Amino acid sequence: MLLNYITWEFNPTIFTLGPIAPRYYGFLFALGFFLGLHIIRRMFEAEGVPKDWLDKVFIYVVLGVVVGARLGHVFFYEWDYYSKHLIEIPAFWNGGLASHGGVLGALIAVWLFSWRVSKKSMLWILDKIAVAGVLLGCLIRVGNFLNSEIVGIPYNGPLAVLFVNASPPLNEVPRHAVQLYEAICYLAIFLILYFFYWKTDKKNKPGFIFGLCLALVFVARFILENYKSSQGGLEEAVNQTLSTGQILSIPFVLVGVFFMFWPAKVKE
Repeated sequence: MLLNYITWEFNPTIFTLGPIAPRYYGFLFALGFFLGLHIIRRMFEAEGVPKDWLDKVFIYVVLGVVVGARLGHVFFYEWDYYSKHLIEIPAFWNGGLASHGGVLGALIAVWLFSWRVSKKSMLWILDKIAVAGVLLGCLIRVGNFLNSEIVGIPYNGPLAVLFVNASPPLNEVPRHAVQLYEAICYLAIFLILYFFYWKTDKKNKPGFIFGLCLALVFVARFILENYKSSQGGLEEAVNQTLSTGQILSIPFVLVGVFFMFWPAKVKE
């Protein structure tokens, strides 16, 4: 017997003015970067970092995350579609960003920033971006929920959600609100990382907070993939034993564990 469920028929567009139709997804994405910038500013101030570095790292990371996340979605998940609609590839504001691609894009951006601006180890800035970045991930998943995308598998338990605006057949039966599950996990991870940075000496061990972030985020992602509807992509190559998200999460978890236990020297 089907239990009570929530009917979700939210309009993801904030307003429409001719061809201009901004979405809450884009607003939350921008809000995540704004809050992240504030968090990193406090860290820079605490460490006496030159003020102009903040603007520079912001530009590098924004471009890296947006381009990486968009291309990750295009190539990992929906290349069959975008190969026939190339003009739509830049339209990230309509949804369609892959967290794995965003992390790769951020890593490339941080490498460029470290090489050209800070002249410090990549791990120095990655420890800071990790704290801010996971909060961005939380807001992006809320945006996915508002867009009725990346929905869960069918579910007939309490708090199941019928995503009316999802594409057929995903809008036909109630499902897990897995986007919100993931957002809650990321919020919890943000609080953990924030605590480690400000309340412990782990920020003085280069790479620990970054590694902890990768390990926690992608373990959560690996588990929650079990509740997501298929997103297509790489899973077809392994007979659907693992989803694309799970396949891509494994190396990130291993890299995270490596940096957590990597014997980097603690800064005095």
